[in-house]
Amino acid sequence: MGFFLATGLGTGASAQTAPAPACPALLQQEFPRLQDDAPQNLCQYAGKVVLVVNTASYCGFTSQYEALEALYAKYQSKGLVVLGFPSNDFGKQEPGSSKEIADFCFNTYGVKFPMFAKSAVVGATRNAMYEALFQATKSPPRWNFHKYLIDRNGKVAATYPSNVPPDNVNVVTAIEKALAQKS
Repeated sequence: MGFFLATGLGTGASAQTAPAPACPALLQQEFPRLQDDAPQNLCQYAGKVVLVVNTASYCGFTSQYEALEALYAKYQSKGLVVLGFPSNDFGKQEPGSSKEIADFCFNTYGVKFPMFAKSAVVGATRNAMYEALFQATKSPPRWNFHKYLIDRNGKVAATYPSNVPPDNVNVVTAIEKALAQKS
């Protein structure tokens, strides 16, 4: 995603496209969007701070959707994106279809951050993002709502277990620090 930089060179002003940030290996992936299965290339988030979370609709931590959406709303304009990956891996707490999950997230918690189709996040069948996160951290999710913070350069900056809410001071401080750094 480039932007146009106008250069005022006398009367013959022209527009040049500034280069998009290079896409780090961790984001060189594509997943179907939850709402409609439209393929989404994660390179569109290159240069942003990314909080990746595996989610479930029927979990004791499901109320974290509210704090995740609040973080997204507060920091989106500064470069934060939250990416939700629904999974039925833990306690079978995400049994629904994509439509059911999407409706639940939006109608119950007003979720507007990007969500992807339900997939595995642990084990031999985990999706490519979670395989890459595991390779980078050797720390797989142990339950729903495990969080990975990725800096603007595509490096994992921190991981947070399920019982650490997204609005925890340590999480918010790490997000603000990552947002302050330039890629």
